[in-house]
Amino acid sequence: MARTTGLIAALDTQSPQQAQAWAKAVGPSAGAVKLGMEFAYAAGFQAVADVAGTTPLFLDLKLHDIPNTVGAAIRALSYLRPKMLTVHASGGRAMMEAARTARDDAFPANDRPALLAVTVLTSLDDAALAETGVGDGARAQVLRLGKLAMQSGMDGLVCSAHEIAPLRDSLGDAPLLVTPGIRPAGSQAGDQKRVMTPAEARSAGADWIVVGRPITQAENPAAAAAAILAELTA
Repeated sequence: MARTTGLIAALDTQSPQQAQAWAKAVGPSAGAVKLGMEFAYAAGFQAVADVAGTTPLFLDLKLHDIPNTVGAAIRALSYLRPKMLTVHASGGRAMMEAARTARDDAFPANDRPALLAVTVLTSLDDAALAETGVGDGARAQVLRLGKLAMQSGMDGLVCSAHEIAPLRDSLGDAPLLVTPGIRPAGSQAGDQKRVMTPAEARSAGADWIVVGRPITQAENPAAAAAAILAELTA
């Protein structure tokens, strides 16, 4: 059976009004909207709740701190009822286990967000990782962190589409794989280093793709989102 790949629209702005407009435009095509650090820090968490409304929320805060702090943060965020929530896999096993415990404590069993561990940011390539002391490249680091994350109770991973195939080979179908750095053919890569088109990501085995600027900077965001969804379902 062919894999179903959903679209998450990244609403990267500091303006609640702009985010509201984009959320309304992409609603018919996107399975969720992503709100992250830029919006939450500028507009506040009540604005996050207001923008998400009845649209499933991918709350992308990439939590990374000592275990107790990350657990407390997840409990504090529980009123937002996100569909997905991110932590950094590089925070380590104890941090991820604390995140899982806090999620399970703070959310009802039938309304728990998927905990996603961010592996290697799509803005990083092998050369950038080498500068941080990771000498064997992005793919090896993604596999290393991906295995640790799944052993630590995460529901899935955030990874470049280029690492989907090796993750599936190593971990099978169990992880929910969410892939940013997606660019429709002909669009600019911007600051993303490891990119794929929506159709390529679906073929590789992504469960969700995250698309921001190709939608939000389009002349018609609703049409851009619809075109990406059509590519995913063709």
